[in-house]
Amino acid sequence: MNICSTYFAKGGTARCVSFAICALLLFFLLQGCDERKVQVRESNVPVYDTLRIAFTGDVLLDRGVRKVIERRGVDSLFAPEIDYLFASCDMVVANLECPATSIVSPINKRFIFRGEPDWLQALYEHGITHLNLANNHSMDQGRRGLADTESQIRKHGMIPLGYGTTIAESIEPQLLAETPRKVYLITSLRVPSENWTYLDNVPCVSESGISVIESQIDSLKRIDSKCFVIVMLHWGVEHVEVPSHYQVRDAHRLVAAGADCIVGHHPHCLQTVETYKGVPIYYSIGNFIFDQKKPINTRAAVVTLAISKDTVKFEMLPVEIEGCVPRLVEE
Repeated sequence: MNICSTYFAKGGTARCVSFAICALLLFFLLQGCDERKVQVRESNVPVYDTLRIAFTGDVLLDRGVRKVIERRGVDSLFAPEIDYLFASCDMVVANLECPATSIVSPINKRFIFRGEPDWLQALYEHGITHLNLANNHSMDQGRRGLADTESQIRKHGMIPLGYGTTIAESIEPQLLAETPRKVYLITSLRVPSENWTYLDNVPCVSESGISVIESQIDSLKRIDSKCFVIVMLHWGVEHVEVPSHYQVRDAHRLVAAGADCIVGHHPHCLQTVETYKGVPIYYSIGNFIFDQKKPINTRAAVVTLAISKDTVKFEMLPVEIEGCVPRLVEE
């Protein structure tokens, strides 16, 4: 005799119905847990027919750039054609290559940067919407400086990426858009950090390994096969124009896992662009607002994506940096 028959035999109709309902609820809860294996960070997401995103390289607000700001103001860092480009985009994602905080608490390393938090307002007003913190300079002023930078970015109207108060939070994919289809961004620091310990349950930046990112992509694609996943990595060897073996190997792994676009920075120069199995891999798009003067460091690019329901258009716009100011150039 089965469970329900026993309950009915004892006059326990109500108990049998309750048992069945509880069993169904448990089944659906377990199904939900199995289906969604990746935590996603969401923010207010507007509606788009076509989502236009621009990606820039490194934005530095210290050293030589600080001198330009002190002489001419932050607005002088944005050329008219850059303003026009950013105004035509729904989102602009830049890599913030320094903490932006009033906290002065430098860690022990060779190059230490710090920008003034008030300068973030100009970045927002000139169209930047997201700032990546998963790089090797966000921690230059310690964990308090990192946490304050995240807070300052939000205060000035932008969305920080690759940051968390725990490791689990820092590695969460960011949902950029629900329409015209779901678009996710995963970011990670893939070069060693100087005098920085990767600890859980304290402010940190994402340092996800490739296997973790593969798993996240796989989970997102299982939930929604039509979603678009962008991976942004801070990786590679500085001042080297050809990607390293490990960059190529890892990029191919991510494409095999389902990544739809890979954008990289850290080498401070342009690196090779590859299309692998139909997926563009921008190994390094170089600097953006930066003070390095050698030709290898002043040639850069802005990558734009136009994502619709069924198609995507990629474009790589060449940039020349003159006196810390990025300018679009004719090909």
